[in-house]
Amino acid sequence: MPEGQIIVTGASRGIGASIALELARRGYTVAGTSRNGDTAVGPGYALEVTDDAAIVRTIAAIAAKGPIIGLVNNAGIYETSPSAKLTSAVFEHTMRTNTTSVVAASREVYPHLKANGGGLIVNIGSFFDKLGVAEHAAYCASKAAIAAITRCHAVEWAADGIRVMNVAPGYIETDFNREFLSKDKVRSWLQKRIPARRPGTPEEVAKLVGALFSESIGFMTGETIYIDGGQGMNH
Repeated sequence: MPEGQIIVTGASRGIGASIALELARRGYTVAGTSRNGDTAVGPGYALEVTDDAAIVRTIAAIAAKGPIIGLVNNAGIYETSPSAKLTSAVFEHTMRTNTTSVVAASREVYPHLKANGGGLIVNIGSFFDKLGVAEHAAYCASKAAIAAITRCHAVEWAADGIRVMNVAPGYIETDFNREFLSKDKVRSWLQKRIPARRPGTPEEVAKLVGALFSESIGFMTGETIYIDGGQGMNH
């Protein structure tokens, strides 16, 4: 296992917290970020991912503690709006939080990974990247863009030994949405739509991310891996 730090953004709760814990369980040193600096596993760094200057400062501070061998771009927001009422401000804020932050963090980590002989960047997308979902134009666009960015970075940085992957979850039950998903009507709909007949768990997503780091499959890059219980391909 290479020595160094893996940065996980949005590591205070939900999928990000589970990823941080899973990587630590596998023996990696995790540098987690969140808005207030609270993370599931330390050390934690306060970071607002919509602030480019803050991203520059935070990654520099992490690099000062030791080599960086990976990045998990997990931080993001989930907002809905009827498209006829979707304001440019809401759309742009969603894109900046979910997508521009991926560009910025990856850009700032790149020279550290290159200097260290390579590494892995895992972006957390969504199976909504390939679906048409009412009232989700901003969110779907932001996640589709992550898939495109993943492909472009993978092609551009492969010669530097840097792999870039996109993990795209379906419905994952977290503290944020547990009450909604527990409603009888929603649960019944999900059982019909998801071949696995249930939402996924943050731990399942975390295991996939952990495997990508632990197995270090050098010829795999630029791909989107869907973890959605088969929902995205279900007719």
